[in-house]
Amino acid sequence: MTASLGRRVAAEAVGTGLLVTVVVGSGIQATELSQDVGVQLLANSLATVFGLGVLITLLGPVSGAHFNPAVTLAAWFTGRRTGAGPSLREVAAYVLAQVAGAIGGAVLADAMFGVPLVRFSTHDRSAGHLWLGEVIATGGLILLIFGLERVGRAYLAPAAVASYIGAAYWFTSSTSFANPAVTIGRAFTDTFAGIAPASVAPFIAAQLLGAVLGLAAVAVVYGRPARPADDVVVPHGKPELASS
Repeated sequence: MTASLGRRVAAEAVGTGLLVTVVVGSGIQATELSQDVGVQLLANSLATVFGLGVLITLLGPVSGAHFNPAVTLAAWFTGRRTGAGPSLREVAAYVLAQVAGAIGGAVLADAMFGVPLVRFSTHDRSAGHLWLGEVIATGGLILLIFGLERVGRAYLAPAAVASYIGAAYWFTSSTSFANPAVTIGRAFTDTFAGIAPASVAPFIAAQLLGAVLGLAAVAVVYGRPARPADDVVVPHGKPELASS
């Protein structure tokens, strides 16, 4: 038995929204407290690590804590033959909720810090090395999530995924957006964490390519799925969460 689609979609919207609120809000706070870019990035990454870990722990049992269209699409792709993954209807609902939540999260962060609620970012991120960074960041994320699922250790996802994203802030040139919905949401804030609208499409293209490569790496390393593909990021659909 699983939570109803409505509850799962709500969890995805809330989770993605709060994730973007953490990313954007901590970025604003960091720039207000320090003029050192390194310190700003450190504060931003640490807040994201803690926030993401909490959100996955809290909402994972309801929706699987995808919070990311790339993860949702990968779950659909890996489960399409067995029917274990989300249906196309569920994929569409998840992705719409994730994008809407991400935009709402950026607006909420701006509101908390008294900056214009919607001001498109002027932070240009259009460069080949940044796109490569997104390919690597997203590919690694997919490998981690679906690798944990393959070996039956999805319960480690809150700590593992949060730690990976925190590390990828620093080892990728793009500071690891690794998420199409979050990328769209961050275009709605002209603050530290923003991305110019013109830079969004190439970033998303790089992220989707990274997801494909990540799934290829999973297939090479782990072979066929051993568990249902919808148990990502963490196992969900527990009986106590079943809809009435």
